[in-house]
Order: sequence, then C-alpha cells, then structure tokens
Amino acid sequence: MKYRTLGKTGMNVSVIGLGTWQFGGEWGREYNQSEVDAIFDKARETGINFIDTAECYGDHLSEKFIGKAIEKDRDQWVLATKFGHKFHSLYDRTRHYKADEVLEQLDASLRALRTDYIDLYQFHSGVGEEFNNDDLWTMLDKQVQAGKIKHVGLSIKKNDDIYQTRQASQIGAETIQVVYNRLDRTPEEEVFPSCEEQNLGVLARVPLASGYLSGKYKPGAVFSENDVRHRHDQEETRRKLEVVSELQKNEVPEDVPMAQWALAWCLKHSAVTSVIPGCKNAKQVESNAKAAELVMVNDNHTQSVIK
Repeated sequence: MKYRTLGKTGMNVSVIGLGTWQFGGEWGREYNQSEVDAIFDKARETGINFIDTAECYGDHLSEKFIGKAIEKDRDQWVLATKFGHKFHSLYDRTRHYKADEVLEQLDASLRALRTDYIDLYQFHSGVGEEFNNDDLWTMLDKQVQAGKIKHVGLSIKKNDDIYQTRQASQIGAETIQVVYNRLDRTPEEEVFPSCEEQNLGVLARVPLASGYLSGKYKPGAVFSENDVRHRHDQEETRRKLEVVSELQKNEVPEDVPMAQWALAWCLKHSAVTSVIPGCKNAKQVESNAKAAELVMVNDNHTQSVIK
C-alpha cells in the first residue's frame, strides 16, 4: 500500500480507501457483522487505513458495523463520516443541516462508531442555505475545539460545484470529496485547481463509475432494478457501456484488471489523495488494494503513473 498526506489535515491515508455505502443495504443486499469483519480484516492485511461512511447509509447502520469492526484498533484508522441526511427506508431520506440537528447527528455517529472522535466529518451534498449557514460552521468549529472532530470536510453534490470548493478554507473545511472517474472528469476543470490552490485533500468517490469501470459489464448488460447505483435510462446505460468497451480496448493494458486500472487512473491526477471504492466482500478489497501497485508516488506525494 502507498500513502499520501490528506491536504492540510496532515493525516496520512492509504491511496486506496474503503467505501461503505453498501453496508446500508442500498446495493441490493444486506450484510451481517461477520461479513463486515472479514472485509476489515482484509483491509488491515492490505494496508488500507482510510474509511469513508455516512450517517444515512442505513440509519447509522454502516457506522454501527464499522464501530464493531474497528473497536479493537480504532487508533490505526482514519475514520471519515458525513452529516446532513436522515435515513428512513431504502432510498428514502430527509435533509437536516441546522446546527442543532447536526450536533445530534454527530453524537449519534460517535455512539454508532464506538469512538469519542471522528477524524474527518463531512458536509454531505448540501445546497444553498444548507451551506450558507454560519451557525452550522460555528458549531462544527466548537466540536473541533472540543476534540469530537479532528477535521471538517465537504462532500460536494455536483462535480461543478465550484462555489463550495472555493469557500472551503473560509468555513474551516480541509478536504473535498467529489465524484471522479474516467467517465466523469468534470472536477479537472475547476474543482481540482481550487483544491490545489488551497491545499485541500481530495477524495475521489465513485472511482469505478458505479461499477461500469469494473470490467464486469459488456454492451447489452442489464442491471437489477434494486441496485440504486444504476438508476439510469436505458440509452444512458447503453452509451456508458459502449464507452467502457472502447476504453478497455484502447487504454487498459492487457495484463491489468480494468477495475485496478480505473482506480490507479484516478490517482494519476496530482490533486487526488485517495480513491474510495466500495466493495462487496474481502476478495474485492484485496483486488482494489492491488491498484496501489500500479501507482508510483514521488517525494512530494503529488504524482502517480500507471506502470
């Protein structure tokens, strides 16, 4: 495994992280604790130390699984979660960004995660007055001072949400999480340059483009109706699958699995600190971690290349 410094936070994180949306049940299956434990055992073995979750992956369900899985070695992990949403049932959430509501969410996340601090607490896909809220940022700063939160970050709703990115340092945020993959390079235009200017750590979510870049799907593939990752119209699905087929022919080395190539591709950009793919089992964790072998990091931890 290789590690990079997460912007001005100073935290060293594995270039391959562990996304945990799947534990909330919205990937079309439910998990039990033993399955989650096996995933984390493999993450330890491969050197992964960065975890990304959220309060609304289930009603703190993903956090509860994680809390039990890392309780014995909590200090070895860089633990990130998010706030702003309340899970009610599959695909049904309400939005809650008022300062008092977020403080309740924070305390609930700490209980679920079985910890007394969160390394990175991220504003989750808020817009408008949800973001332009001095009371919220003041409250979060107080929680940083109290030690409940080590660092604050933003998980932006849209790749072109440059306003929030530019405001990050002013409201005390030190990281940006954004959708970035070979099929969606929008952050390269404005978000990444602003992150580099402010020394913000960048977390690339959906690096496998919701599975399209996994190498498993060919043109004509049909996805399950209960898989929220692929809720696109048929024409959009057809187009993406054709683009992926061309990428596999023209850009992916013959001896490299496409999923590993796609993760390493994200890490080529100098702004990106870590990618956070999800995984269904320990085998996928191991495969994802091997993408780090395709990455060469220079002394400044700013560049990478695929061998």
